[in-house]
Amino acid sequence: MYKIIYSLLIVLLCVSCSSETPLPSRTPPESIYFPPMTGDVWETKSVADLGWKQTAVQPLLDYLALKNSKGFIVLVNGRIVMENYFNGHSASTGWYWASAGKTLTATLTGIAQQEGLININNKVSDYIGTSWTSLPLTKENLITSKHLLTMTSGIEDLANADAVDPASLTYKADAGTRWAYHNVYVKLQDVIAKASGQTWTNYFNTKLRDKIGMTGSWIQVENNSVYYSTTRSMARFGLLMLNKGKWENTTILNEVYFNEATSTSQNINLGYGYLWWLNGKESYHLPQSQLQFKGSLIPTGPNDMFMALGKNDQKIYVIPSKKMVVIRMGEVANPANPTFALSGFDEELWAKISALY
Repeated sequence: MYKIIYSLLIVLLCVSCSSETPLPSRTPPESIYFPPMTGDVWETKSVADLGWKQTAVQPLLDYLALKNSKGFIVLVNGRIVMENYFNGHSASTGWYWASAGKTLTATLTGIAQQEGLININNKVSDYIGTSWTSLPLTKENLITSKHLLTMTSGIEDLANADAVDPASLTYKADAGTRWAYHNVYVKLQDVIAKASGQTWTNYFNTKLRDKIGMTGSWIQVENNSVYYSTTRSMARFGLLMLNKGKWENTTILNEVYFNEATSTSQNINLGYGYLWWLNGKESYHLPQSQLQFKGSLIPTGPNDMFMALGKNDQKIYVIPSKKMVVIRMGEVANPANPTFALSGFDEELWAKISALY
């Protein structure tokens, strides 16, 4: 009798196993979206779709307006979640990137290297000749393109301000021994122009701008080469960096260089890559100071965030763990305390953004 019951149970179990009831399926992760190369079409995702807090939206917008913002965009997986304009600005209005545009130069340097035009470990004088500084030749020849990318050229950073003529580029320390924020990085644009046989603008437009559908142009402002574009063009660049240098299936910047650029690049300022600022490190330095500050650059922001930070609070924040890009353009947030890169605005802004999710 027991054998019969046991046999029936086996049969029932087999019938159950062979039933056509589907197993629960896992929802595949949402793929990253890239907007068309031209036109105004850009897919969106709502705050509600993401399960974010709608009640946190208006306090964020009020804060942005109060702090002299002009353009603000949040992308998640490439889709626009927030896009807002303030104080007479619009989606079609251009604005300056200030030092946030340093990351464009860093990116073009990587592109020139992957094309075999330059090697960032070679000395700068290999490409633009000697006497580009007023340093003794033995000291000048210590300076490589990598030193310019990492702000470790050893050039005097305060006495001569932003000037980059040879007489203004004076010796402070041997290359690689001191971190100091200085406009001498623009010499990378000369390196690339010489090595490519093109103007800096033509090489930039061909190799980066036009390949990802950006608009905008470089304007010479005294000693600075400054990029101007719409907020959406800045967001396109942020999206390229979120995807580690690839635009859809096209590699613009190879991943090896991308990883170097967005990692600590030297042992003096742990919060600095190749002209990118890095959150979540043990310590950091700031422009115009040799002080070392303990802790993360922006404690309210994600630790894996890397950033392009410009004068008067021009911002590109890229957060890989959240598949997020955040853009802010505008006037200086705190007119009484303007800064070249990081400001108190960053920490306050990220407290408001973090409240969304």
